[in-house]
Amino acid sequence: MNPGLNTLHPYPFEKLAQLTASAELPPLERIALTIGEPKHQPPAHVLEALVASVEEVAKYPSIIGQAELRESIARWVASRFKTRAIDPATEVLPVNGTREGLFAITQALVTPNRRGGVVIPNPFYQIYEGAALLANVEPLLVPATEATGHLADYSILSDDDWERCEMLFICTPGNPSGAVIPEAELHFLIEKALEHNVVLISDECYSELYYDEERPPVGLLEAASTYGNTELKQCLAFHSLSKRSNLPGLRSGFVAGDAELIAQFKRYRTYHGCAMPLHHQLASIAAWSDEDHVVKNRALYRAKFDAVTDRLSSVLPVSIPEAGFYLWARTPTSDTTFARDLLSHTHVAVLPGSFLGRSVNGINPGSDHIRMALVATLAETLEAADRICHWLRRG
Repeated sequence: MNPGLNTLHPYPFEKLAQLTASAELPPLERIALTIGEPKHQPPAHVLEALVASVEEVAKYPSIIGQAELRESIARWVASRFKTRAIDPATEVLPVNGTREGLFAITQALVTPNRRGGVVIPNPFYQIYEGAALLANVEPLLVPATEATGHLADYSILSDDDWERCEMLFICTPGNPSGAVIPEAELHFLIEKALEHNVVLISDECYSELYYDEERPPVGLLEAASTYGNTELKQCLAFHSLSKRSNLPGLRSGFVAGDAELIAQFKRYRTYHGCAMPLHHQLASIAAWSDEDHVVKNRALYRAKFDAVTDRLSSVLPVSIPEAGFYLWARTPTSDTTFARDLLSHTHVAVLPGSFLGRSVNGINPGSDHIRMALVATLAETLEAADRICHWLRRG
């Protein structure tokens, strides 16, 4: 048996279920602000493409995906991130959502039993940690705190840390905070990665949910281009249609970047057996080829952030993030107590921040915070905000 299985932590939602199992619930409809599952309507033209091509289920798909899919992705990357033309034949590979891709890339490119071989931010998306542990690598965690703008401070890594590291995860815009890594910081990471032969893995699944329409977040491949790393060496960016296009069930995304690393990952995936179904590929082509629905999607989130933060700011220290669909708020009591009591009094479910982080030297950077996913309708998220305000004012 893989020894890494014994080191895995319970998933945050398992912990939340245990925390609230005995809670007495009020006679109100439950409002869940816990899971980052988009609830906005998927684009109609993508659903039409999916239905129209469903007979393709009778065919085996290839690991590399259809050329038209890779070409549509390459065009989107070059347009969105202002890179040179991306080669769809060698620098793009479809994945079944970023979660699957991020896990698999770790198994493919990391040496087992290498302490500190994977570096991840803290708090983090738990797949980073699980992927490292199941590759039999103990990850090194870098704290992201209020003092650093909720960005992991990779400058604290020593030369020895960099020498041990084979893979470094970044998440920009970040989960849970929505903070965007500045281009200068990405340049620093690229410089270190090239110097120490470290693979940079950039999880950019929230990159298209930014608040300011005039300031789209910079991505790793864009930063590599402006740094002068035109071959995108040591750089891999992962994207998904789940958040961008409200298609979490399609399980469609891609990895793009360093052609040599893509070739190795393609070889791994040939045995992994994870080709994207053909009808999903054809629907994905329709999604990556259209931006109008993405602009409308951002407007829906922008309206919710404006309205919800306006109401909550009188009782909680909240602010609109640069991107993503989470509010990352400090709590007046411990995050676990706050989440349990909030559910008991209002039937509004939120995720304790400590469940998204790990204690290092007695400090968990996620503690005393909650994550609220503004994924439901405007009316429902406003109802949740009103319940929270009423409960806190009464207390």
